[in-house]
Amino acid sequence: MISVLINGANGRMGTLACNAISSDSDFSIVCKTDINDNFSEAIKANKPQVVIDFTIAGLGYDNFLKIIDGGAYPVIGTSGFTQDQIASLRKVCDERKMGGIIVPNFAIGAVLMMKFAKEAAKFMPYVEIIESHHEKKLDAPSGTAVRTAEMIAEGRQEGKIAAPKDNCETNDFRGGEINGIRIHSIRRSGVIAQQKVIFGDIGQTLSIEHDSSDRSSFSAGIRLAAKNIIGKKKLLYGLEEVF
Repeated sequence: MISVLINGANGRMGTLACNAISSDSDFSIVCKTDINDNFSEAIKANKPQVVIDFTIAGLGYDNFLKIIDGGAYPVIGTSGFTQDQIASLRKVCDERKMGGIIVPNFAIGAVLMMKFAKEAAKFMPYVEIIESHHEKKLDAPSGTAVRTAEMIAEGRQEGKIAAPKDNCETNDFRGGEINGIRIHSIRRSGVIAQQKVIFGDIGQTLSIEHDSSDRSSFSAGIRLAAKNIIGKKKLLYGLEEVF
């Protein structure tokens, strides 16, 4: 049985993680913590094998280090990581021979969307991403959109164009740009998580879209990550790495 500590247990995703883990007989929740608790002391006292972190953007990096320092495997659903931070955590994991996973999106369908987008990028040069989340999501772009842009850039054939040149008076109208790929972020009520990746080529378009209509769509991915990180000796970035 895998012992688990869940950090951010009182939040929307933390509550979901508690339900997802407690419903599986392969797991045992040994502790639940939240923003005002002494996180490091809780890890030390309860000695979990895996720590699942769903707190707020900006805390994920420090929490990852606290989990590794406590001898547990991190499963991080908190967003807001920079590429420099991910590179730094790769080095930490390699040095300590201790694995961890950062997951931009736990929905299996969302991961497939990203994989399909990476494949399409080999053949269709123009692409933009539109992501929409609930109004309480503070960070933008979403971790899913960032990871999608990274995977599209990885999939592009050498010499394929990036974003078309714009002549807008202000660049704000065109959204942000990661690896030459435009991302447009929408925050509104009535939605949980949606993303559309739109490709274009001469005389045709291709849209790849995923919609999480209920947070239960993340449950299977949480369990998958928590089970498969045990024994890993490097940083994994994205749920596709444990498929």
